[in-house]
Amino acid sequence: MTVNGQPVSHEVPERTLLVQYLRESCRLTGTHVGCDTAQCGACTVHLNGRAIKSCNVLALQAEGAQVSTIESVAGPDGKLHPVQQAFRDQHGLQCGYCTPGMVMSTLDLLKNNPKPSATQIREQLEGNLCRCTGYHNIVKAVQQASQVMAES
Repeated sequence: MTVNGQPVSHEVPERTLLVQYLRESCRLTGTHVGCDTAQCGACTVHLNGRAIKSCNVLALQAEGAQVSTIESVAGPDGKLHPVQQAFRDQHGLQCGYCTPGMVMSTLDLLKNNPKPSATQIREQLEGNLCRCTGYHNIVKAVQQASQVMAES
C-alpha cells in the first residue's frame, strides 16, 4: 500500500488491523486507538480518499490502497492545514486524543460539502467522540476551516 505518499510493505499476521499496522509497522502513531469497536473515531484515516475507521479494517484489506494519516495533513514545512489551525484557533481540542480522527473526518466532510451548516457538521462528526470539548468549539473550528478554505 501507499501511506502518506510513500510505498510501504510489511509482512503481518492476517488479523492485523489497519490501525495496528499504521502504528506498529509504519510507526505512525498519530492515528489513535480509542475503542477497537469503530465507535469513537479516534482511528479515522483516509483510505482511497474516504474517511474510514482503521480499527474496523484489516491491513490486508488495504493492500494496494492509498492511505492518508494525520501525519500527512500539515505542510512539509510544518505549517498547519487550515483545519488543524482552526481547531487550534477555536479551542476545538483539549486532551487531543480525538483530534486526529476529528481532523481527518472534517477533511472528508469539507471535501464533500465545502460549506456545511452546523447541523450537517454535527451529523458528520457524530461518529467521532470527544470527552472534553462538548463539541461546540469543534463545530466552530469546522466552520472557520470551511470559510478559510473557501477563500483560498
